[in-house]
This record gives sequence, structure tokens and C-alpha cells, in this order.
Amino acid sequence: MASQDFVFAPAPVVSVPVAGSAARFPIHRIYCVGRNYEEHAKEMGFTGREPPFFFMKPADAAVVVDADTTGSMAYPTLTKNLHHEIELVVAIGTGGRNIAAADAHKHIFGYAVGLDMTRRDLQNDMKKQGRPWDIGKGFEQSAPIGPIVPKAEAGDVEHAAISLQVNGTDRQRSNVSQLIWNIAETIEHLSAAWELQPGDLIYTGTPEGVAAVVLGDLLEGEVAGLPRLSVRVA
Repeated sequence: MASQDFVFAPAPVVSVPVAGSAARFPIHRIYCVGRNYEEHAKEMGFTGREPPFFFMKPADAAVVVDADTTGSMAYPTLTKNLHHEIELVVAIGTGGRNIAAADAHKHIFGYAVGLDMTRRDLQNDMKKQGRPWDIGKGFEQSAPIGPIVPKAEAGDVEHAAISLQVNGTDRQRSNVSQLIWNIAETIEHLSAAWELQPGDLIYTGTPEGVAAVVLGDLLEGEVAGLPRLSVRVA
């Protein structure tokens, strides 16, 4: 078969290191769950267990950070209110549609620590106008992520402590058990709307304590049992 010609060179595949392996996890899509911790929903002006909803980021929004290193993300344009949101990330290894919650674990490859960085002022403007959030959520370098740990080695992530420090000071601290929609339920709902594919990442939501960061800030995120994520705003 003749080699494929392109009008310009395709972008390289964005991939994440896998802990304990030389292989890497290629990113297909990045899905994010909105307002999935009750206390965070309250601080954003909402209450109750509303049906889960999702938004997406492009694969190349990922800032991939190796273990025991500090990554760098650029402070984005157009905003004066860049917020951090620490999250447990679920990496999908086996795709599917209409996956039952009871079968969801079979589709998980592993877990990582991620940050859903948000241009909050732009997001709020879009909310007021009833317009999509893309400009607030889907910008370049808006999805830092650390190494993925295969699920068999990740421990009890469903009950893991999750936290974020900025310049050494606590900003967010909770437990994954406080998710409104747990990992299996999230996969069930998500796969009803999209056919999940190997390489998909699911940012599962953030606990309370989201706040602004500025140039030079050091963000250090952790989910117990997973490699720590360290990123500086450059």
C-alpha cells in the first residue's frame, strides 16, 4: 500500500507515561465531569445531586508531567481569573457504548492525578449568555496530568484522599468517596452519550476550594496511591 500523503505533517500523538512501564498511553479524548463533589457544587451556587453533565477538552490541552518532575503551564490569554481544579483522572483501556456501572471496572486501564484549569471569568461570562464554556475550559495547556498507574497497582482509589497545595499551602482537600457520581456511575452515564474509546481520559470532578492562581505559583496535587502532580504557572 502506498504511503499516505498529507498537506502538512500531522501533529504527534499526545501520550502520558505509564508508571513502571516504558509504554505510553495515547490520548484519544478528554472528558470532564462538571460539579461532581457536593461542596464544590455549593460553592459554585448549586445544590443537590443533579444529573451528571460533561464537557470536553482537546487531547493537546494535556500538559504531561513525568513522575518526580515539575511541569510548566503558560498563564493563558484573555483571563484575569485562572482557577485550579484538582481531579482524579480515569484512563479508559477498553472502549464501549452503554456500559453498565457493574461492568465499568473492566474498561478502566488506570488512574492519574490531573488539573482542570479554568478561565473562570470567561466561563462565567459564557454562563450568563447561555453560551458554551469552551473558551473557559478547552484552551491550550488546560489539562495537566501526571503518570498513569495501572488499576491493579493503584490501590483503593474510590476512597483515596485528594488534595492540592499552592506554594505549599492547602487549597483543596477531600476524598474521592465524596464524588456525587462515582467512577462506575460516571462511566455508565458517559458511555450512553458517547462511545468510549481506548485512550479516553475522564477528569472526574473537583472538590471544594477552587481559587485563582498567578504567574509563578507552584501547584502540587495528590491522590493517595498515585504519583504526585507538580506544575508551575509560567
